[in-house]
Amino acid sequence: MYLCKMQRSFTDQIHRIITINFPPKRIISLVPSQTELLFEMGLDAELIGITKFCIHPEAKFKEKTKIGGTKKLNLELIRSLKPDLIIGNKEENEREQIEELMTEFPVWMSDIHDLEGAKSSITQIGQLVDREPESAYLNHLITAGFNDLQTLALQNGLDKSVAYLIWKEPYLFAGRNTFIDHMLAMNGLRNVVKESRYPEMDLETLASLNPDLVFLSSEPYPFKEKHLKEISLALPHAKVMLVDGEMFSWYGSRLVKAVGYLFQLQKELY
Repeated sequence: MYLCKMQRSFTDQIHRIITINFPPKRIISLVPSQTELLFEMGLDAELIGITKFCIHPEAKFKEKTKIGGTKKLNLELIRSLKPDLIIGNKEENEREQIEELMTEFPVWMSDIHDLEGAKSSITQIGQLVDREPESAYLNHLITAGFNDLQTLALQNGLDKSVAYLIWKEPYLFAGRNTFIDHMLAMNGLRNVVKESRYPEMDLETLASLNPDLVFLSSEPYPFKEKHLKEISLALPHAKVMLVDGEMFSWYGSRLVKAVGYLFQLQKELY
């Protein structure tokens, strides 16, 4: 008997319409946080390709085909896997490579700057991969958790200025119009960096902004204790801390885990 595959169309977060065989059976994910989300939704068999940075969960990472890095995709390997859906992100993937893939495969792109955008992407990906109950439950947990975090920050009068470092040589910071900036604000923290995206700044300029806090992220640059001492010397009046970058910048199911982490972080800042 001939079985006709059902086709459905979806609009992604950069307002492109894609048509896929539904539900998709051969998915490639180009972004770590979205890979983790897909695994969380139970798509173990369907997820056939991930990037070398898609490290969570560890057991699943080991058994999947790696299709390069987020910004250096192995296009030939992706072609050989014959995906029926590719899921990427506007900021994390290179436009030229994505546009090339779009000519050959259905590519769904997220574009996330705040928590609402993250929750929308979880809802939309749930619809895309036929996992709507799972995505609704994750969003329920994320909404409740972040409502509590905001309430806690307000109750305790948490209102400190902060700079969030993501890179060294040169020093790069999370600025405005970033997901990280939004996460800081939701926890009662004011970003001293006024420029958009990820501006470069030296420590002398940073010191002139007089932040109460300086966060050194674990990713993409792996800041360590030695860097903390170095920056503390340049900013003696600031509290310099190492923070888990995944909890501030991963916008998939890791947001559920981020709630507990940020509760503890807030307690350290009162």
